Amino acid sequence: MKSLPLSSLRALAAVYSTGGVRPAGRLLGVAHSAVSHHLKELEAWLDVPLFKRDSARGTIEFTNQGETLGRKCLAAFKSLETSVTDTRETRRANAVVVATTASVAVRWLLPRLPEFQEANKSIQVSVVAEQQLKLPAEDGADISIRMGRKPQSGIANALMDDTLFPVMSPAFAAKIEQRPLDLGTLPLIHDRDPNTPWTLWKRAFGPPDLNTSKGARFTSSDLVLRAAEQGLGVALARGRLAEDSLANGSLVPLFEDQRITLADAYWVLSGENSDRSSVQRFRDWLHAVGGQGEALPYDFPGRESAMTAKS
Repeated sequence: MKSLPLSSLRALAAVYSTGGVRPAGRLLGVAHSAVSHHLKELEAWLDVPLFKRDSARGTIEFTNQGETLGRKCLAAFKSLETSVTDTRETRRANAVVVATTASVAVRWLLPRLPEFQEANKSIQVSVVAEQQLKLPAEDGADISIRMGRKPQSGIANALMDDTLFPVMSPAFAAKIEQRPLDLGTLPLIHDRDPNTPWTLWKRAFGPPDLNTSKGARFTSSDLVLRAAEQGLGVALARGRLAEDSLANGSLVPLFEDQRITLADAYWVLSGENSDRSSVQRFRDWLHAVGGQGEALPYDFPGRESAMTAKS
């Protein structure tokens, strides 16, 4: 370990992660020339080519050896970073760390968390936003909340169901209120979540000629709802995540009594330390909040006649 060029290996991991020398420099907070210098030093130290010299200008293309070493370096530094974070944030008996997606954290968990904290002042809850599905221990967490199908690994318990239905901003609704409601003529906003595609809505409610390939696509449910709130079009919303926006009027639903039910749409994964009383209390609270039934239906004022129009 004494002879390992750790700075150069870290530079290689950053280049492998970002795909280029300049973005690697921004990630590490150093000049891109310093990254290039580290890479040259590493190749000289290894006496093995890590990059293909005939790649297009400004691009990075690894050799087989460079690909293997870069991947392993990135995994090693990520593991080290997690271990350092876990050590820095050593759990106290009253601490609970929850890992979930940014969408669930922002749209569902955080608005409800004050209720738990008010009733459990001695428990400290921290939230880790992680898009990729992992076991709680891999995020340094006690509990994970995940959307979609039941995770194939770990101890998972169903948290709550959900519903899917089209929503849009009041301003967008005002633009179309003078004409018959035809979903096929409106710009669609897509969530890249494979569990909530517009094709699901088309199969359930139509119209048969709805073009589900058109429209902007976003990488999270939160971004999808934000795009709808900004009047960019019609989004297929998860009712649980859209609940507060519907309540405050920043979003309105498009059709009455037309909702797709997603059974067991959210899951709680328990980690190795889930037997601690603070973790158990938080998990019990999650199930109590999530088990309050489906989101209440919302009316769309002023469009009753249009609701039953072509959908």
